[in-house]
Amino acid sequence: MRILVVEDDAIIAAGLVYSLEQEGYEVTAADSVGDAIGKMEKQEFDLFLLDLSLPDGTGYDICKKVKKEKDVPVIFLTAVDDEVNVVMGLDMGADDYVTKPFRIRELMSRIKSVLRRYEKRNGEDLTKQSAKKEEKNVVCIDQVSVHLAEGKVFKHGKELMLTAMEYRLLLIFLQNRGQILSRNQLLEGIWDVSGDFVNDNTLTVYMKRLREKLEDDPADPKLFKTVRGLGYMLMKGE
Repeated sequence: MRILVVEDDAIIAAGLVYSLEQEGYEVTAADSVGDAIGKMEKQEFDLFLLDLSLPDGTGYDICKKVKKEKDVPVIFLTAVDDEVNVVMGLDMGADDYVTKPFRIRELMSRIKSVLRRYEKRNGEDLTKQSAKKEEKNVVCIDQVSVHLAEGKVFKHGKELMLTAMEYRLLLIFLQNRGQILSRNQLLEGIWDVSGDFVNDNTLTVYMKRLREKLEDDPADPKLFKTVRGLGYMLMKGE
């Protein structure tokens, strides 16, 4: 397992490299966007730990390049406990984030959880799993139709642009239509990791965005019902 750590703080980077190597990982360190891209051109990596703020750019720049070339895990290391920055990284395809200062044990748990999720994903694609359960390629809920085989969503016949995370959340609801899902169940379904390690606010953000895109009146949702004190439920539809 080869990990690329991109961190411009030499002390933090050295500590990360040492701790990861003690866990049996093969670790390479870079201190800038240019340095990281140079190392990526010479070697393939199985997981990326990216600092958000770098001397010649941001971790976003590296994440875009990584996800464009190959679907491998990306975890952000950020000192900015800011929801906008976190959600931006997740929208780009990042798999998780850790806010500095963090405990090494927590970081190791995040890494193992993300790797387990990728192993599970490679075993059976979530979209295919949904299609099997529905036994058809198109699922309709009121004015919304989800084309599972193509991974596309339409409302009143017009295609909607959903982020990967929004679509993944929608699939979880489709797999459990008519059932109340707690916030923890939704978080575990998205991240495949204990809710203790996930910023619960990000779920609120994605639910808000999903309603804005799929509901006719987000202020009075008909598709995604909030069950006070319990969680959310997607109406059964057709």
